[in-house]
Amino acid sequence: MVNAQKLSTSFGQVAGIYEAGRPGYPAEAVSWLLAPASGAAPPRVADVGAGTGKLTRTLRDLGAETVAIDPDADMLATLHAAIPDVPTFVGFAEALPLPDASVDAVVLGQAWHWVDPAAGSREVARVLRPGGVLGLVWNIRDETVPWVARLTAAMRGSHAETLLAAGDPPVGPPFERLEERRWSWERAVTRETLTAMVRSRSYVITAGASERARIEREIGELFDEIGAVGDVCVPLPYVTRAYRAERP
Repeated sequence: MVNAQKLSTSFGQVAGIYEAGRPGYPAEAVSWLLAPASGAAPPRVADVGAGTGKLTRTLRDLGAETVAIDPDADMLATLHAAIPDVPTFVGFAEALPLPDASVDAVVLGQAWHWVDPAAGSREVARVLRPGGVLGLVWNIRDETVPWVARLTAAMRGSHAETLLAAGDPPVGPPFERLEERRWSWERAVTRETLTAMVRSRSYVITAGASERARIEREIGELFDEIGAVGDVCVPLPYVTRAYRAERP
């Protein structure tokens, strides 16, 4: 059984595939996360678990003064190559390389499910100014669409999907109540993009050779069935789930 820490730090070995396969975040969702910090102009934001910068790009485009933090230096190197003006730091949500009360918002995209919620909440509160916001966001494929459900079955569910299926993500003091919003949208993807998305999953990265071969075979058959061949684009439906809480 591969442990969670190994899974959470497995992405750097496929940073380029992660960048190609994973979607960005709707600007409306990120704007909603930052709304409690909108009094700051521009807001200072820490993107924690930044990876290759999927959320970082949207934060920057919205005018936030952003720093990117991730436990994997290889992921940050990919981010820095694409967004060289954003400072990067190796670190964890439970041990942030930031001074006390130094940022208006701490946001985590596709990352809080790797965090100890009690320790992470305490540390986020330390670096937030009073009234600052903790923002959590996930892009979850819409499995009410049958072929998407089959895709998940082939590559196995993720830690994020398991966590969110159980309800709201857990947080600890001083955060008491999470607000939630959802956005439904579609991403046009080719077979190459779909395959990269599958290969960027922690379970697939750490699977043995025979299991990876099974996954590749099953997704190949599925992509043939839905017409994702060559450069043909198909719509991949997502639900973006966003949560926010203000620091007292």
